[in-house]
Amino acid sequence: MKKNNALSILIVLLLFGCFIHCKPAVNNDEQLAAKEHINDSTGYLLSFNDTLTDGYGYKNQKGEVIIPAGKYARCFTDTFKTYAIVAKPNSGFIAIDRQENILYEVFIFDNGPDEISEGLFRIVKNKKIGYADFETGKIVIQPQFDCAFPFKNAAAKVSIDCKTESAGEHSAWISDHWYYIDKKGKKIEAPKTEE
Repeated sequence: MKKNNALSILIVLLLFGCFIHCKPAVNNDEQLAAKEHINDSTGYLLSFNDTLTDGYGYKNQKGEVIIPAGKYARCFTDTFKTYAIVAKPNSGFIAIDRQENILYEVFIFDNGPDEISEGLFRIVKNKKIGYADFETGKIVIQPQFDCAFPFKNAAAKVSIDCKTESAGEHSAWISDHWYYIDKKGKKIEAPKTEE
């Protein structure tokens, strides 16, 4: 009888141990998906302004606050799909991804983020200027220029040897080494000017 009891106890302990160690595992992808269910990349976030605090933030499509008002001084991207341009105190204009990682600084133009020209806008990393795609926010031309104008007629005037000179309220870029690039960043001949 003692043998049967000992054997029964042993079987119960083995089954219990197997139950504990053989439970379905949750992999990292599932944990990440559960953690970020409100930041579903197939959806989008919408900017809002809290008029009481004059703070800006983002809500999901259900109206739930995902990024609280006041975290950023201003949200320039109304519909936040893959990236958003926001103003962050002491950081200027930046692009963030859905996890709020800073992707790069956005070039300042006329006291705001750079204007989109031919689907691209200027960005800044390590004090160098490059270009990002307006639709995706992805960098299409790595920051490498000291001075870079917006694209016009599929070409942009750039320089890697440039200085900024002040002229009253405004400033101008001066260089003896201007050249033109295409939307892939390759050097091209100067475009013909329209008369």
